[in-house]
Amino acid sequence: MRPVYLLAIGTLALPLAAQAADPHSYAQPDQVRVTHLDLDLKLDFAHKVLDGEATLTLDWKNPKAPSLVLDTRDLKIAKVEALDASGKATALKYALAPRDKELGSKLTIETPQHPTSLRIGYVTSPQASGLQWLTPAQTADKKLPFMFSQSEAIHARSWVPLQDSPAIRFTYNAHVSAPKDVLVAMSAINDTKHPLNGDFKFEQPHPIPSYLLAIAAGDLAVRETGARSAVYAEPSVVDKAAHEFEDTEKLIAATEKLYGPYAWDRYDLLVLPPSFPYGGMENPNMTFATPTVLVGDKSLVSLVSHELAHSWSGNLVTSAAWRDIWLNEGFTTYVQGRITEAVYGKALADEEALLSARSLQKDIGELPTNAQKLAPDPEGIGADDSLSDLPYSKGSWFLRTLEQRFGRENFDAYLKGYFAHFAFQSITTEQMLDYLKPNLLDKYPGKMSMDEVKVWVYDAGLPKDAPLPDSPRFNAIDKQRSDFLAGTLAADKLDTKGWNTQEWMYFLDRLPDVTPLDKIKQIDAAWHLTGTPNAEIGMRWYSHAIAAGDKDVWPAAAEHMTRIGRLYLTTPLYKAFVKTPAGLAYAEQVYAKAKPGYHPMTQAAVEGIIAKAKPKAKKSK
Repeated sequence: MRPVYLLAIGTLALPLAAQAADPHSYAQPDQVRVTHLDLDLKLDFAHKVLDGEATLTLDWKNPKAPSLVLDTRDLKIAKVEALDASGKATALKYALAPRDKELGSKLTIETPQHPTSLRIGYVTSPQASGLQWLTPAQTADKKLPFMFSQSEAIHARSWVPLQDSPAIRFTYNAHVSAPKDVLVAMSAINDTKHPLNGDFKFEQPHPIPSYLLAIAAGDLAVRETGARSAVYAEPSVVDKAAHEFEDTEKLIAATEKLYGPYAWDRYDLLVLPPSFPYGGMENPNMTFATPTVLVGDKSLVSLVSHELAHSWSGNLVTSAAWRDIWLNEGFTTYVQGRITEAVYGKALADEEALLSARSLQKDIGELPTNAQKLAPDPEGIGADDSLSDLPYSKGSWFLRTLEQRFGRENFDAYLKGYFAHFAFQSITTEQMLDYLKPNLLDKYPGKMSMDEVKVWVYDAGLPKDAPLPDSPRFNAIDKQRSDFLAGTLAADKLDTKGWNTQEWMYFLDRLPDVTPLDKIKQIDAAWHLTGTPNAEIGMRWYSHAIAAGDKDVWPAAAEHMTRIGRLYLTTPLYKAFVKTPAGLAYAEQVYAKAKPGYHPMTQAAVEGIIAKAKPKAKKSK
């Protein structure tokens, strides 16, 4: 997943032996584990629910275990049955506990006979936290309703009763009934030529954690981009998306050359409506992607590099707890850079690494001490809070440091071996370090000590000797920005010819937090950033302009906030607005209009920003 840019991380540190104590799951995998899931679901757009059955195959670890405990959130349970070898069903007693705000409701099923499989009939809630139901008016083509899931971090439990922990992996099959004009896709093998007959079947033969369980349905067209890749999107978007992602096969081949064969057969991309709260989600076989990357020049195609990299780091080798999420995101961001370099050149890869590092350097001091660590100490913070920028940026920076110390050839061999050794397993930070020591540190002595490694992993902040790549183009931009702010270079004399998206991002990122209003006006007069269709540039530009007090940009900023539901591109504008009473009032007006099109996660984030700002605003004069 692309980062959400929250400001708090941390979960409990869990060694493999203690995974039953996952603080974000009621599951008891030391007693029994789900190994396979069979889903039979009906899509009900009218009532905004999934209605059906989940059949779980069970591996009993404790012969005396009295029950099976599952995670649910806002599910209406209709029945629970044990199934024998012939398929005969026997009703089981169960209890659904009161709802916990974060964890949902514990489902305890009495299983004295330890069945090898059981079936649960259920219906989801229209407000399921892991599903979003869009009206036709909220889609690009405005013809049919749309539905999609977002299961990470712990939202799979809102649409399937299961053991919702990254430590527990299972295979799955699914049968989905849908209206005959709707195409259904899942995080499994998808048939690009599937007829619109309302009857869809899927198979995921590889064991995956629950957060990678995904489904989407709507008015979708398909364009193949290679022998094992395709793009799915609404008809008016699909050709633009196919052009933007036409290098997908090159990206797959480049990654295979570095780190071994692609293990998942197909790699397809689904471009979702603008309300999708993330940049991308690495659902196996079917990456979900935001339309905000469709800028026409492939400058933001690193999102595909990132989500594809998850096919090795995250999907193949998975963090066993949310505390260890850097094993997914730090490794993936490093691999993303290597893919980008192989296909688009070292200069672009270095620019993206520098953007990430400079942003972290600027923001890390604002984080709580524990939140500055790759492997935080026990804090009991929510699972969604673990998805901040730090695991991505600091984790990849650490791996680039290892590459520099040990040499690219040696580090590549280590990383390829790491992916092969832990394939289709969920592991902890400590298991990763136990593998690192003999296979890299001890193999090439004198390059880097375990003490130095532990500083990166367990200490707050950044090591003073953390290496940064060099970017001559960024150096030139630094000089121009400095001259412009000093008044020795006019805005219209900035040499922006040929600047890519990353270079505009870098120019804007390193402007003062509150840039003088006259400087903001000069930039806009020269380069017309207000109204830009590029959401990455727009987010940065509007944030600066709002902070400077430029009310002329407010309508364009509001349009950006209403059109885009991606957290990372929307919440910074709300944060900029709520710093003044007038801005807070305007933000509330914008949110009232935008809310119906936002994902529940985005709604919660924006409401939190507004609520936090209100007491301060009341005290302001």
